[in-house]
Amino acid sequence: MTEPTAPPAPELPRMGPPPFVFSPQGGSVEGPAFPVLVKCLAVLMAVGCGAWLAQLWITNQPEIHSRSAGLWFVAAQLMITCLAWFIVRSRTRLDATRLHQQWAGDKVMPLADLAFAKFIRVRGLEWLIAPRLYVRTLSGKFAVFYVASPEVRAECERLIAELASFRRL
Repeated sequence: MTEPTAPPAPELPRMGPPPFVFSPQGGSVEGPAFPVLVKCLAVLMAVGCGAWLAQLWITNQPEIHSRSAGLWFVAAQLMITCLAWFIVRSRTRLDATRLHQQWAGDKVMPLADLAFAKFIRVRGLEWLIAPRLYVRTLSGKFAVFYVASPEVRAECERLIAELASFRRL
């Protein structure tokens, strides 16, 4: 005796606006999140602060050799070094399904849910100040992605234009 099977549940219509679809030229594009000068300045700052801390330690400064104060100096140096490391290795990637940036905690935003996108930048100073791509979803979640690569920036500008015309319909 076989058990009767229930008929499949009817598909419910999708609520809300349709998902946004975008395809970068070449399938996906990836590049550094920060300009080379910013990376160099971050590394120089970490190395300079480390050298200053070492100099204080070697010259037996009383501020650095007290137990609690020394820990604060070392903790600050570790934070500066970690920040420099994340700036140097951070990359932004745009593909057909999502926008992704490697950082201390990776940022990911699915393209299908995008409601708004805008560049925040200082024109002419992109070599110094990394342009930021501000994106917001239909549910109000937002994220900011750094985009130093000209190739990724061009694709993001296409994404902004296509998203604006898609959401106006």
